[in-house]
Order: sequence, then structure tokens, then C-alpha cells
Amino acid sequence: MTRLAAILLSAFLLLQSLPMGPGDLAQLDELLEHARYHKEQFGDSFLTFLNKHYGDLKEAHERNHQEERQQHEQLPFQQLSLHAFPQTCFLPGERFEWNTPEQTPDKESPLAHSPLRLSSIFIGGVFQPPRSA
Repeated sequence: MTRLAAILLSAFLLLQSLPMGPGDLAQLDELLEHARYHKEQFGDSFLTFLNKHYGDLKEAHERNHQEERQQHEQLPFQQLSLHAFPQTCFLPGERFEWNTPEQTPDKESPLAHSPLRLSSIFIGGVFQPPRSA
């Protein structure tokens, strides 16, 4: 049961990450119809058709076949959806520094004469390399 849940969740995450929407799924019939047109007119295979409309040959195909421009605009996956570009917002603000004041050890404390003091971990930043004694 857990495998099935993991597979379903993985598939759901994969579908969410793809830049397509419900409008693109509704236009799949236009994609297949235009692929049939290319097969009849130019003898293109489906992979060649995809390369001409979504791959390396896209610019040359659009330049040489201006009469198909209206059909090309109706093909799915032509526009990128908003979730294809992750948007990160950086707000200017004060720099956060995590420094603690130097503490003097108590004479009765067992750590008074220890070379490792707990407050020394935070002096100079959170992540510091180890220091040799």
C-alpha cells in the first residue's frame, strides 16, 4: 500500500512540475491534426514534426512556412505557464548576525578550566571550522 501511495505522489509531483495547463490538454487534438498535415504534405515523421515545432528546427520552420502561422498559434505547449519560472522575492533589510556576548566562566563551574567553552561556538558566526588547540 505504501508503494502505491509513493508512486501516486511521485506522479502527482511530476505532473505539477510540467509547464502545462488544462488548455494545453484541450489542444492535443490540434497537435495530432497538424502532425497528420505534416505527414501528408512533407512526409515528416512525428519526431521530425516535434523537432520542427518545439525543437531546433522551430525558427527555420516558422520563417519558411508563414502560411501555417495561425495553425502554429493553436498548438499546445507554445506559451510557458507561470509556474515554469520560480519567483523568488528578496526584500532589502538589515543583515542578521548571530553573535552572543563573551561570557566569563564561573570559578565553581566544571567547565571553568575546559578549553572548549560553550559560548565559543557562536563567536564569529554560526558555522565555523574546527580549531586546533
